[in-house]
Amino acid sequence: MTKTTVVTLTIGGMKCAGCVATVERLLKQCEGVEGVTVNFLLERATVFTNLDRQQVIPLLVERIQKAGYTVQVQEELAIPQVGQTPVDSPSNRDIWLSLVLITVALVGHLGHHHPLLSNDYLHGLLATLALALPGRPLLVDGAKMLGRGTPNMNSLVGMGIVAAYLCSVAALFFPGTGWHCFFEEPVMLLGFILLGKALEAKAKRRTTDSLRALLALQPPTARVIVGEQSFVIPLAQVNVGDRVRVLPGEKIPVDGLIVQGATTVDRSLVTGESLPVAQTVGDEVTGGTVNLTGSIEVEVTRVGADTTLAQIIRLVETAQTNKAPIQKLADRVSGVFTYGVMVLALLTFGVWLGMGQDIFFALKLAIAVLVIACPCALGLATPTALMVGTGMGAERGILIKGGESLEAIQNLNAIVFDKTGTLTIGKPQVAAIIPKDSHFPLLQWAASAEVGANHPIGHALLEQARACGIDLIPITTCETVPGMGIQAETRDGHRIYLGNQAWLEQQGIEITALWRKQALKLAEEGKTIIFAALDQEFVGLIAISDPLKPEAPRVIEALQNLGLQVWVISGDRQETAQAIGRELGIPRQQVMGDVKPAAKAEAIKTLQKRGYKVAMVGDGINDAPALATADVGIAIGSGTDVAMETADIVLLPDNLNVLTTAIELSRATFAKIRQNLFWAFFYNCLGIPVAAGVLYPSTGILLTPTIAGMAMACSSVSVVLNSLSLRWWGKTKSTP
Repeated sequence: MTKTTVVTLTIGGMKCAGCVATVERLLKQCEGVEGVTVNFLLERATVFTNLDRQQVIPLLVERIQKAGYTVQVQEELAIPQVGQTPVDSPSNRDIWLSLVLITVALVGHLGHHHPLLSNDYLHGLLATLALALPGRPLLVDGAKMLGRGTPNMNSLVGMGIVAAYLCSVAALFFPGTGWHCFFEEPVMLLGFILLGKALEAKAKRRTTDSLRALLALQPPTARVIVGEQSFVIPLAQVNVGDRVRVLPGEKIPVDGLIVQGATTVDRSLVTGESLPVAQTVGDEVTGGTVNLTGSIEVEVTRVGADTTLAQIIRLVETAQTNKAPIQKLADRVSGVFTYGVMVLALLTFGVWLGMGQDIFFALKLAIAVLVIACPCALGLATPTALMVGTGMGAERGILIKGGESLEAIQNLNAIVFDKTGTLTIGKPQVAAIIPKDSHFPLLQWAASAEVGANHPIGHALLEQARACGIDLIPITTCETVPGMGIQAETRDGHRIYLGNQAWLEQQGIEITALWRKQALKLAEEGKTIIFAALDQEFVGLIAISDPLKPEAPRVIEALQNLGLQVWVISGDRQETAQAIGRELGIPRQQVMGDVKPAAKAEAIKTLQKRGYKVAMVGDGINDAPALATADVGIAIGSGTDVAMETADIVLLPDNLNVLTTAIELSRATFAKIRQNLFWAFFYNCLGIPVAAGVLYPSTGILLTPTIAGMAMACSSVSVVLNSLSLRWWGKTKSTP
């Protein structure tokens, strides 16, 4: 199987959705490229290729540079640093400069009625200076891209500005043509375009605030302990195995284990958890969290790109790069948008001339068509909403893997929960030990058998034995049968069996009706039942309880109110699963018990065959196949690599309340994407015909190039502001 290599490029010079389409097309044409996603807002391209990096990077860079864009290659597994996000903050100088141009144009327009300001040569000089100085980057970029056969928004606007300017120059130096000068028109148009770009850039920067906040969590230095002293060194120089001292009030710089001291840690900025957590020797700590009360020493286990924070940042960046499938139509339109607009402008000019209008009338309408067309709005529709939505999610510990996941959530009508560790606390406790013979030390034998196993129930038995001061029996072999039980052998040849009823009976162990009835009664109380046997003879029952999370009933009700059918899937016997279902208010037919770990994915497929669009909620480790099979996989209470790789949504807090927030946020974000795309298409479908003069014969309404420029600028800004309005939704939705 060919290995897929991922190469991330930062692309400079993209001005609109047409540029995005061009860059995608160019990259897809390179040898070995299997897929490409380009994000206009982040100015980033992610390339999937079957060649290694050394082979493919020169090809990609050459292709992009030839098209007139700048390109930088992001190092493999590099963690971004503060300030590297590509959306730069526009200076107030840009805004003031555009306002000056608009003012000059207005004065020039009014000056036609004032003897001191009516000189056309003065107007021409001011227009020349405006186009040659502040307008030069726009005009040069537009001409360059047009010359390379990849016209962009600057090409359209530049053609309009230059056409108006050249006609005014011709009228000034060749008065015999009968034309008149309108130098103020290209100046005012340039002013509005630059003002729109500056306001748009300011608004776009706000959409990256959450990502910047994540980037800022990692401190630049760490206090490394060497012998009896500590030294503050750059974080990049810290290695795995080093010891780091963290004082109260400081951010923990690395992932590691506490080896000395105790403290409370504020993890809210990384995981969204609202309450500080007490941590002491042996506990894991995460880089970017805040040490609140005590001085601790931490042994470094992960640094740089391997840390949890780095993985979260990469996941958020990936989510903000991935497009929603709904964006495909906009991408197809954007690919031919500028060519279509230029054709429409020529048709507008020709039609009005053919209808007997003078050249100035036809030219102004053609310029208005060039200027009002806005590929930017199409290009910003998805990434701005994704930026805000995924950023808000990251602030709450909700990691959403991009537009495809958001779109899939809209179609969900069923949500399946793994029981243990998801709906329950995940820390089983021994509720009852019922030996067949009251003198038989059932706990001692059962706990001894679990020494070689790694299972929460085994841990519960061992903890209970330790609490009771019981000495364990030496075990020589231990074999685990997933979903069934374990069998162990002692040094003197005794064989112990612990498992469910069906498995023990498969081993030829007889369980009487009286004991089966006792087990059924305990199972109906919601307890997990372990049958025990020694040397082929049944010796008793052990009942294990794992209480529901306190918030579980409220969350299930909220999900049902959102229109989702809630299902529970469990490896426990059906009676135990049904007891949990009753406690949560889930109908009997939506509770599945006796499901082995390997069969969970098949259970999801069964629901899908019945027409359900299914979300699976699990811990992200044991449930990985089911998470991958579901239409939407949701890993809760886990920041593991498996969860991040498999699930579509990762919920870092071990708290079910964030689940409803995640679904509501996903729906709200996707609603914004749909709104943005609708208004972007609606704006162009309405604005271009009006600019072409379709309303003029019946109403006398005309759009001047200046008004068209204002409309174009407003359309892009409005899309960004609509995405930012998600934050108002966020203020009304807080995770309990």
